[in-house]
Amino acid sequence: MLIGKTSSVCPVCLNRIPAGKVVGEDGNIYMEKRCFEHGSFRTLIWEGNLESYRAWSSLDAGGKVTPVRAVEVERGCPYDCGLCQNHERDGCCVLLELTNRCNLRCPVCFASAGEQTPKDLSLEEIGRQYDLLMERGGPFNIQLSGGEPTMRDDLPEIIALGKEKGFTFFQLNTNGVRLAEEPEYAGELKKAGVSVAFLQFDGLNDEIYRILRGRPLLEIKLKAVENCKMAGLPVVLVPTVAPGVNDHALGEILSFALERMPHIRGVHFQPISYFGRCGLEAPEKRLTIPQMLRLIEAQTDGRMKGTDFGGGGAENPYCSFHASYMRKPDGSMKALPRRRSQCCCVKSSEARDFVSRQWSGKADLCDGDEATSSLDEFLQQAVENTFTVSGMVFQDAWNLDLERLKRCYICEVDLERGMVPFCAYNLTDINGKALYRR
Repeated sequence: MLIGKTSSVCPVCLNRIPAGKVVGEDGNIYMEKRCFEHGSFRTLIWEGNLESYRAWSSLDAGGKVTPVRAVEVERGCPYDCGLCQNHERDGCCVLLELTNRCNLRCPVCFASAGEQTPKDLSLEEIGRQYDLLMERGGPFNIQLSGGEPTMRDDLPEIIALGKEKGFTFFQLNTNGVRLAEEPEYAGELKKAGVSVAFLQFDGLNDEIYRILRGRPLLEIKLKAVENCKMAGLPVVLVPTVAPGVNDHALGEILSFALERMPHIRGVHFQPISYFGRCGLEAPEKRLTIPQMLRLIEAQTDGRMKGTDFGGGGAENPYCSFHASYMRKPDGSMKALPRRRSQCCCVKSSEARDFVSRQWSGKADLCDGDEATSSLDEFLQQAVENTFTVSGMVFQDAWNLDLERLKRCYICEVDLERGMVPFCAYNLTDINGKALYRR
């Protein structure tokens, strides 16, 4: 049964093609599409019934926010990203890929780091990127990324330059190797202005790391968490979740994080997407939002329920899931209402503020005399006792929905193109050829 139409791309040639959303014989929701040259493709997009699929978008804020200085449309989505005039959101989080070097060679790397001639962006190029972002509606939340950004020794200078340009939130996307090996390094980054370490953390078993990262890394991950704690640098754990590899480990990861509040601010799951080094074959089984929520509920023995979660409001609701919890005095966790001010941000700017506040663990405190001190303390305690569980379901050539892509607010900055949505920038065909990434 056909329930909706959209556009997608052919996984072989990346040409734009019509796509339909259908209810399969098993009751789940699939995307079906056909390229006249390369044949038909069918991909699972929702492991649940039609009622649950439609209900997930019930809090969708809708509307359109035209990006600042949007580029003209020539070929149409997804070929004019920069952002183009047909895009429906401005930016929120922007990745600055500072280097393509890496101290790992993960089999699932979306950026295929380490395969190219080693290159670091110069400080001049980074400064031009900051300027471009301010011209396009900044300041945005900056994600220092790569490759592995800690391969550079000048992160403090890069952050200082960003502060001069007007940026205030700097997230470090890292595998944690240097944070583990150099005990003082986390403190140096904290002093320089890193707001939070977004730490690759796939589980508490080395076999998981052997499969996903190519080598045992558990000891390194634990040491990185400890060193960040000693330095007062907040951490968000970021597991890449692959079917049959670590989808059994979600509850264990959440328990590990909850035991280390408020230093660990939350867990941000990323069900594996099939681009980069892991995008050469069609997935036989794909993790969907309903399946992730069922796994979380089962593996936490119902302490976190699927009904606690909702989709995003600024991005397309089918791109993400999110819930916030408050730690009560007895140590138990209470799900917070899914208010627009928390998980259902309507504007990208609201999402920027929420991400900055929650991941950094800093409340918006008052300026004033002693009369405000108790309020400041209350606000800070409230933030320190909240814990966020979220996930982002990135799109690849198999399940790309251009209606979703038009609402993307996680962008890669590119001096030639501008701001390119993450899923478009990293899109690769079945031979590994990228649409945007050089």
